[in-house]
Amino acid sequence: MLALSISGFITIFKSSVFMFGYISKNSLFPEPLNSEEEIKYLQMYENGDMDARAILIERNLRLVAHVCKKYSNNNTELDDLISIGTIGLIKGIDSFNYRKGVRLATYVSRCIDNEILMYFRSIKKISTEVYLDDTIGKDKDENTISLQEVLENNDRSIEDEVDLKFKIKKLYKKMKTVLKDREFGIITMRFRVGW
Repeated sequence: MLALSISGFITIFKSSVFMFGYISKNSLFPEPLNSEEEIKYLQMYENGDMDARAILIERNLRLVAHVCKKYSNNNTELDDLISIGTIGLIKGIDSFNYRKGVRLATYVSRCIDNEILMYFRSIKKISTEVYLDDTIGKDKDENTISLQEVLENNDRSIEDEVDLKFKIKKLYKKMKTVLKDREFGIITMRFRVGW
C-alpha cells in the first residue's frame, strides 16, 4: 500500500514537472502514444506496472492542455486548470477499460472535462454561501455592518417566552368574548397574530 502511495506521488510529481515546463518554458509535452503503444502500456498497467501508468499520464498531458483551453476564458488560471485536468486524467486512466473498444483519449477527455466542471460547481457553491461575518452595508457614520449585527438578539429566556405566549392566548380568549366578531377579526388581521 505504501509503495503504491509513493508511486502515485512520483507520478503526480512527474506530471507536475511536465506541466510546469509546459507553462513556464512554453515547451511541448511528449507526443501522444499510437494505438499499439497505448494498448501495450494499458496491459502493462493492468498487470501492476506503475511505470506504464506514469507513461500513460505523461503522454496524455497534451490532451489535458487542449481540453483546458476551452475553459481559459473563465477567471481561473490556466495552470490551475491544467492541475485540475491532470487529476481527471489520472482518474480516467485508473478507471479505463481498453477491452471496451474505446480509445483512451476519448474516455479521459470526458474525465478531464468532468473534473474541471466539478471544480467550477464547487466554486459556484462557495460563492453563494452567506456567513454571519459578511458585510452587508454601512451605517450613517460609514461603519461597516455585518449580518450578525442585524439579526435579532432575543434576550428573553425560554420560560419568559412560554409565559408571554400563555398570556397572549389568554388575552385573545378574553377579547373573543368581549368584542364582536367583526372587531375581533379586524384586530387580529391588523396585528397578524393568531392564537
